[in-house]
Amino acid sequence: MVRRLDVTGADGVRLAAWDFTERTASQTGPGVLLLHGLMGRASHWEPAARRLAPRHRTVALDQRGHGHSEKPTTGPFTREAYVADAIAAVEGLGLGPVTLVGHSMGALTAWQLAAERPDLVRALVICDMRASALGAASQREWQDWFRRWPVPFPSLDAVRQWFGEDDPWVERPRPARGAFFAEVMAEQPDGWRPVFDPAQMLTSRETWVHDAHWDSLAQVRCPTLVVRGLDGELGRAEAQEMVRVLPHGAYAEIPDAGHLLHYEHADAWWEAVSPFLNGVLTS
Repeated sequence: MVRRLDVTGADGVRLAAWDFTERTASQTGPGVLLLHGLMGRASHWEPAARRLAPRHRTVALDQRGHGHSEKPTTGPFTREAYVADAIAAVEGLGLGPVTLVGHSMGALTAWQLAAERPDLVRALVICDMRASALGAASQREWQDWFRRWPVPFPSLDAVRQWFGEDDPWVERPRPARGAFFAEVMAEQPDGWRPVFDPAQMLTSRETWVHDAHWDSLAQVRCPTLVVRGLDGELGRAEAQEMVRVLPHGAYAEIPDAGHLLHYEHADAWWEAVSPFLNGVLTS
């Protein structure tokens, strides 16, 4: 049974964490912390968590502004705040030295934490997150994209249809993408709306898109796996350069997967990362 855990993050922000650990695994000591990406939530890690839970202490965090965690009106939604929240979760739940598994924004948080607090981190998995700056044009594209959302959606089926097929950003039907966004919607009197504030998501993104993150990546000293989907946002050349920059880097690639690789192709993702995770979690 999945248990909800409450964590106090930076600035007193209330965070929700979800413990997937099974009774056959240790309930205390070093574990795995799963960090979702922008607009995501802890439940998106459920397929991965279910595979880890029988043998390892496994916790997924709803980051500030997301899921069931607090969405402070005035933030902050800085890189420092996200990293401090993750540190609070690791220390507050006694997970260290932890294995961090992060997707997209969560991966950036994970490697910045590992660079800042190497004493807390045992190993790291980076899922489809770039170290290069994306630039102002990328942020403008996201602003325009949010404006095109036909909210409120009349039903969850409409959510799945729009994000899985009708969204101009979708080049071919992706039912898993529709399901991903259906998980971050809540029913309101006028229809279905996201559980997050799009303006807060843009503010969160603003704090990383204009800068490159190679310096912090090079400071990560623990074993690290960089994994990308063949059709994801992280290109092969950049991913391999990230592996080169990392003192103890390794590389994995998942065919046919896009940006939501761990959610869209859970079995293939597990096949790609499990050798690495088994090695670091049993050493």
